[in-house]
Amino acid sequence: MNRNLDPNRRTRRLLRLGGALCLTLAISASTALAQDYQLGTQDKLTIRVVEWQTVEGAFRDWSSVSGEYTIGPSGNLSLPFVGETKAAGKTTAEIAETIGKTLQDKFGLSDRPEASVEVAQFRPFYISGDIQTPGQYAYAPDLTVLKAISIAGGMRRGADGARTERDLITAEGSHAVLSDEQLRLMVTRARIDAELAGKTEVEAPKEIAALPAVPGMIANETAIMASRQKKLTLRLQALEELKGLLEQEIVSLGQKSETQKRQVELARKELSGIDTLAQKGLVVNTRVLSTERSIAEMEGKILDLETAMLRAKQDISKAEQEAIDLKNDGESELAVERQKVVGELNAVTLKLGMQKGLIAEAGGTAPAAAGTEQAISYVLVRKDGNGKSKDITAAEDMPVLPGDVLKVKRMGDPLIQ
Repeated sequence: MNRNLDPNRRTRRLLRLGGALCLTLAISASTALAQDYQLGTQDKLTIRVVEWQTVEGAFRDWSSVSGEYTIGPSGNLSLPFVGETKAAGKTTAEIAETIGKTLQDKFGLSDRPEASVEVAQFRPFYISGDIQTPGQYAYAPDLTVLKAISIAGGMRRGADGARTERDLITAEGSHAVLSDEQLRLMVTRARIDAELAGKTEVEAPKEIAALPAVPGMIANETAIMASRQKKLTLRLQALEELKGLLEQEIVSLGQKSETQKRQVELARKELSGIDTLAQKGLVVNTRVLSTERSIAEMEGKILDLETAMLRAKQDISKAEQEAIDLKNDGESELAVERQKVVGELNAVTLKLGMQKGLIAEAGGTAPAAAGTEQAISYVLVRKDGNGKSKDITAAEDMPVLPGDVLKVKRMGDPLIQ
């Protein structure tokens, strides 16, 4: 190590090495499953992005990018500034590298931001068939077929079909609630898109425009958009009026300055004549001094007027910048709101698909006859690397992975689809 290295540069180097070490330790703290695990739809990720700025010798926290995100049905991850990124089939380390490289390329940064990506919650697994409580469940590491059945309450009990009927009623009720929420989120997304496009009206998406509940939702979202736009318009008008007043003030100050300059010229001519008379002894020196004092005062006023004009011009620049900031902040808020709505809509859409499956399963599965012993079969439906589903005959000790669908049936039951 060069011992003659400048102390400040040495300190910055140590800070940089320490920061890189901290970020490495944070990333390596993930479990082995999260490191080697291939991400998929509905996985929730916790992302933290920091940047070591070599010139300033300090860290920059990308708080606008950091946060918790859910991989959508398309397998993409949507982040501010990074945009849509393919996440399905990739590891957390690959996602972290993509985020850092994209931010560096997009903003032309000399130092690449470092991203820490961890699985906050694995995508759920699903269980259906002749069990007590079919449905969607949170995934936990080391999950097996037997554990999954235990989580779902075990095999279906009772032979009167009451449980199946209750499951059907519950699934239909949940489906109705989720359908209403999906409509609301779709209309909210349409309103945000209209605002971002600068439109004054909200158009209902074509696929839901004919539904009875949609016009009322459109009216509510239109009222929200009108209120937001009115607020922004009033603030921009106030800034424009302020600019107008300042511009008028600059004109008035300029006119006063010109008047003062003419008065100074007249006073100087007068001083020239008085000075000649004073040299001949016809005028006392006090009058000369008085005239010179008046000229100095008028020149001071001219300087004050020019200073006031500069202040007014600075205020105009501030008003213009504030107007730009208002528009940018509004667009940024809308982008964040849209991202949140899209995430919620993706989650609701997935839940709706699950509820449809539960309705079909609850309506088509017959209970086993009382007192009969039936063999039980397990089938895991799992997607391969190409996104195609395949059926795997499973045993009780076989591992269940995130996103798997476990189908349980007693031999002799109708085939579970």
